[in-house]
Amino acid sequence: MEKIKLEILDLSPSQLQAGSFTLILSEVNGDRRLPIIIGMFEAQAIAIEMENIQPTRPLTHDLFKSFSKSFDFSIEEIQISDISEGVFYSKIICTDGIRQKNIDARPSDAVAIALRFNAAIYTNENVLKEAGISASDLGEQIETEAEEEETIVVPVKSGQDILSLHVDDLKNLLEEAIKNEDYEKAAKIRDEIEKRN
Repeated sequence: MEKIKLEILDLSPSQLQAGSFTLILSEVNGDRRLPIIIGMFEAQAIAIEMENIQPTRPLTHDLFKSFSKSFDFSIEEIQISDISEGVFYSKIICTDGIRQKNIDARPSDAVAIALRFNAAIYTNENVLKEAGISASDLGEQIETEAEEEETIVVPVKSGQDILSLHVDDLKNLLEEAIKNEDYEKAAKIRDEIEKRN
């Protein structure tokens, strides 16, 4: 079956399931999108790597990378290989240069690992036919969700938010959030610092 290359288009809180996130993968040579609902911890693992945030201690996916490299295994690619009753299935394709192994994984974990290894993400026509949506349909959906979405405020102290802080205070707060492994808060603070620069 022909492989279709995907790239990460967006990662945002899900409007459909509280506490979940929507990972949107985009067809590289087409206009279809593949939205996948993932958990908060998996979203955090993806976001940390996308934003080049260095955690103070290795996360599970970082540990997987260290373990693989210690045994001279590399990740060639990941494949979102199937969907059944709304559940996605994927494989991590790895090699030691001689043997190739396919490891079953949840798509969210596979994508987090692909990012750490700079590996390509693929799917196939069957998955895109069943779960893919066109870019224009997705645009309408995101526009509707954005109208309903409220501004997220990161509380610092009682009655205070990041918008009222000086850049130097934000940098200190960013370091503290990373130290406390509060990566969602760290990403929001970093975004605010970048807006001001």
